[in-house]
Amino acid sequence: MDLKTHLKRLCDGHGPSGHEGPIRELLRTDWEGLVDSLDVGALGSLVGLKRGVGSADTGIDRLHHRIMLCAHIDEIGMLVHNIDGAFLHVSRLGGIDARILAGQPVIVHCDPPLRGVVGVAPWHTLTEDQMTHYGPLSDLVIDVGLSAEEVRQYVRVGDLVTPDAALIDLSPQRVSGKALDDRACVAAITVCLDALQSRRHSWDVLAVASVQEEVGGFGAMTETHRLNPDVAIALDVTFADQPGATRTTFSLNGQPPLGLGANFHPALYKAIRAAGERLEMDLRADPIPMRSGTDAWPIQISQDGIPTALIQVPLRSMHSVVETIDIRDIERAGRLMAEFISGLDSEFLSTLIWESDSETEEASL
Repeated sequence: MDLKTHLKRLCDGHGPSGHEGPIRELLRTDWEGLVDSLDVGALGSLVGLKRGVGSADTGIDRLHHRIMLCAHIDEIGMLVHNIDGAFLHVSRLGGIDARILAGQPVIVHCDPPLRGVVGVAPWHTLTEDQMTHYGPLSDLVIDVGLSAEEVRQYVRVGDLVTPDAALIDLSPQRVSGKALDDRACVAAITVCLDALQSRRHSWDVLAVASVQEEVGGFGAMTETHRLNPDVAIALDVTFADQPGATRTTFSLNGQPPLGLGANFHPALYKAIRAAGERLEMDLRADPIPMRSGTDAWPIQISQDGIPTALIQVPLRSMHSVVETIDIRDIERAGRLMAEFISGLDSEFLSTLIWESDSETEEASL
């Protein structure tokens, strides 16, 4: 599998929250040869099933456990909320950052799609105060180069707008572009599925490319309820080392960070760390005391509660059109999941108690 080509296909496509269809169909093509079946949930999430050895459809009558891998395919974008003559005003669809939009090329997804640019007031006309800070999204307008009459002919309030930014190579192993949050992690699931083609595993694997994470985690929520896996691993990006970062950061070309906190099952965390040790990976913890802000949260609280872990891929310039990532981090996350899944046996669920006896005894002292 050519990972960089796969990643570029996913990131160059356009699929903001609630409108992920084009990306889902690209991914369906790439997953078809790696899973036994594919289906689409009611909200549009893509689900691939890779059966384990001895799965029910082989005629062997036994309980078969399932692990869900989940990464989201939606990206941040904008919606046209007002048309002022020849210019378009937009609202956020997800957490897009107004600082990075000025001067950027965009695509207005009308019929037919139009290319445009995010225009700004000329520098010469700004007040001294305006020169000292970034303006809000409401100060920006999109110019598609048409007259007011032509704009009214093609564009409607509610049309989608996405940045027009192709994935570029910064070095042989590092790339930059839009939507790497979270399609880099979707690609990590692809790496895992590819690795499992040559590895024996007894558990069924549910590969979920979820929708609408950026607006509330709704795809992960509904698919977890529908599929009811025994355990789950959510995958998302985290903050890589870069100037200005004020929370825990992680090195590009390092080891996949693991979420540690109330959102994640401690025994599952330990088991994934052990899988990393078998691969000579020294996995760092990413302390997240409260809900994680990823698909791990709606997964964990679905049904009667799903033991959940979070594997992360470091990324610079999050929620921008110049998100930057190291391909080797995607590969390591995929290999880590394949190693963990290959080691699962029928007794694993019995080890997933929330507190060990020693922890319970310490808490009672």
